[in-house]
Amino acid sequence: MSTTRTTLRSVGVAVRAMVAFTVILGVGYTLLITGIGQLVLPWQANGSLQRDAAGAVVGSALIGQSFTDADGEALPGYFQSRPSAAGDGYDGGASSGSNWGPENADLIAAIEERKAVIAEREGVSPEEIPADALTASASGLDPHISPAYALLQVPRVAEERGIPADEVGELVESMIQSRDLGYLGEPRVNVLQLNLALDEREQR
Repeated sequence: MSTTRTTLRSVGVAVRAMVAFTVILGVGYTLLITGIGQLVLPWQANGSLQRDAAGAVVGSALIGQSFTDADGEALPGYFQSRPSAAGDGYDGGASSGSNWGPENADLIAAIEERKAVIAEREGVSPEEIPADALTASASGLDPHISPAYALLQVPRVAEERGIPADEVGELVESMIQSRDLGYLGEPRVNVLQLNLALDEREQR
């Protein structure tokens, strides 16, 4: 009988502890962190959503997307993102890289094809095209491109939109994000934010 009471008492303690920690850590902690996020960093906590001039959500500053037509052709008035190997391209539910090594024949062929397409589209020598324009990121969802790739696209975008190239170049320069904490990562340009800034400029 004593053993039975001890066992029941132990089970009772375990159940009460489980309920208490579930409430404290599973509910209370979650609500606390969510509340802090909403108070301190509401934009980031809600997905870093980007809106157009009309207020409609057009994407997230954290997730890359394509700027192409229904046939997959680059929209000439927009800056183009990095290539994507996520699903059929920029698929948030299938984030991944190609996992092809540097000597993989498929990767080499893809790079050469992209190089030819970009060289023709931008009117530049293939040797001028930066690496990030030719290779997908590990996630396939990188929202950024290098300043070099952004500046390479300036003449095309400026001509298509009828804006002086130096103005478009100045816009690109103003949107270059520096290294995090001054030393992490590389300078970069958020493609969605840049294209939204261009649209807003034309609407003003």
